[in-house]
Amino acid sequence: MVHNILLTGSSGYLGGTLLAHFNRADLPPYGKLYALVRSEKQARCVQEYGAEPLFCDVDDHVQFTAAIVDREISVIYFLIDAYNQTRQEMMIRALGKVKERTGKTVHFVHTTGAKQFSRHGGVQDDRPLLDTDPTLYDIQKSAAPPYKWFAQGLRTNAVVIDTAEENGVRAYILAPCIVYGEGEGFGKRISIQDVAVVKAAKKTGRVYKVDSDDPTWPVCHVSDTAALYLQILRQILVGNDIGYNKNGFFLAASGSIAWKDIYEAFAKALATRGVVDDSTVELADETALKKMGEALGVDPSIVLFSVGGKCTFTAVHGKQIGWQPQYPPEHILEVADIETELILKSLEPNV
Repeated sequence: MVHNILLTGSSGYLGGTLLAHFNRADLPPYGKLYALVRSEKQARCVQEYGAEPLFCDVDDHVQFTAAIVDREISVIYFLIDAYNQTRQEMMIRALGKVKERTGKTVHFVHTTGAKQFSRHGGVQDDRPLLDTDPTLYDIQKSAAPPYKWFAQGLRTNAVVIDTAEENGVRAYILAPCIVYGEGEGFGKRISIQDVAVVKAAKKTGRVYKVDSDDPTWPVCHVSDTAALYLQILRQILVGNDIGYNKNGFFLAASGSIAWKDIYEAFAKALATRGVVDDSTVELADETALKKMGEALGVDPSIVLFSVGGKCTFTAVHGKQIGWQPQYPPEHILEVADIETELILKSLEPNV
């Protein structure tokens, strides 16, 4: 069965790295690789990676559905919005139409986030929460996050699964975590979470921790994250059933690291460059949270959401299908100096 593939978000950090890895991934044969683009410049860029540009308005559901069905796209990688659900529903229904037309098994790989399985998402658990846990769908449906506006992210995961089941589509919910390392694509080259730590420190002159306890969070190098996306595709292309819909959750993580260790590693790198006064990490008070919020463009109450929290989500599923991360979790601490330099350079024009 030959699959045509659509990649969205190719100008982003994860999507760009994923696209850059396609040609050297030694994948089984597939049809065409399409990449959603918004400009001629993006079109030229994706062509350099061997993808055929697809100009389409993702919010014009009639046009986009036709584009998917006419090209008989049977695998979609969704990396553009982890919260709202309407685009995903449209694409999944379009895949269902492709299945009706061609008889192919069709697949939707949705990108969510580790936050949806964390304390931020209302998932309170001291034990490891495996990504193979058969109750994950129910957890997502019933969780009550402390941030009411964040509830949509959990609902979206459930809606993706429900819509997939209704339309005969195999859906996979892939959750990146703290991703680090330089992106390899043509667009965004830096992550989000560790960037927030650096931005907040630049504003306050110090690295602050935001949790009174000592929580941990899963971490993963960007190249390892891309490798999990591709391992899922590799299994799809050879026709293997790797678990999908309510059994299709995947965490891209090599392990977990304590936030305090991350703070300390970045504080040392920032102090060396004179960005912060010294490498001491202190618990943020109200004044510090206000300044950190200003740096991140959020209310002080949201700072904890951005640079802290507890997540016991644990990666098992990917390894069951042959994914092996190259970098151990401690690697983020070992390369904190390099990562800090990369982030600071990226912030120079804007901060």
